[in-house]
Amino acid sequence: MRARLEHREVRAKLPQRYPLLLVDQVVELRAGESIRTRKAISGTEPCYRALADGTAPESYAYPLSLMVESLGQSAALLWLEGGGEVVDESSALLFTGARGVRLLGAAYPGDVLEHTVELENVIAETVFARGVSRVGDRTVLTAESLIAARRPRAAMGQLPDARNDQRGM
Repeated sequence: MRARLEHREVRAKLPQRYPLLLVDQVVELRAGESIRTRKAISGTEPCYRALADGTAPESYAYPLSLMVESLGQSAALLWLEGGGEVVDESSALLFTGARGVRLLGAAYPGDVLEHTVELENVIAETVFARGVSRVGDRTVLTAESLIAARRPRAAMGQLPDARNDQRGM
C-alpha cells in the first residue's frame, strides 16, 4: 500500500490540467482495490466566475458534473497505480460513463471533497469501479458504476493533449 501521492505525482499520472485536473491528492491507495483522494473546492474556480455579488448561497454548490469528473479521475488513478496500462502519446484514458449517480448533498467553496473509489472489474483496457464522495462526515454523492477506458488515439482522430496545451485557460 502506498499511503499518499502529492499533487505533483497526480499531475504526472493524469493528462488533465487546470481547470480540469480535479484531484489534488491521494491520501490512501490499495493497489488494485481502492483509493481515497481529495479535491479542495475554491471560490476562484471557473465554475463560479459568472456569479454576481449577492448571489444566493445555494448557487455556490459545486456542479454535479465536476464532482463526477473528479470521482472519475480518482478511478483512473486507482487503475493506473494498480498496474493499468500506461497512457502515452499513442493512447488516451477516457472517462466513458457513470451510472447510478445520486446527489445526496452539496459541496461549497472551502469544502474538501473526499472520494473513495473501489475497483470492481477490469476487462481488457476498460475499468469498472464504484465510488462515494464525502465532505467531512456527510455523503454528498454516490456512483454505482464508473467506467474508464484506454483507447488508441489513432482510432479517435486528433485529440488535444492537455499536458501540451499552452493556453493557460
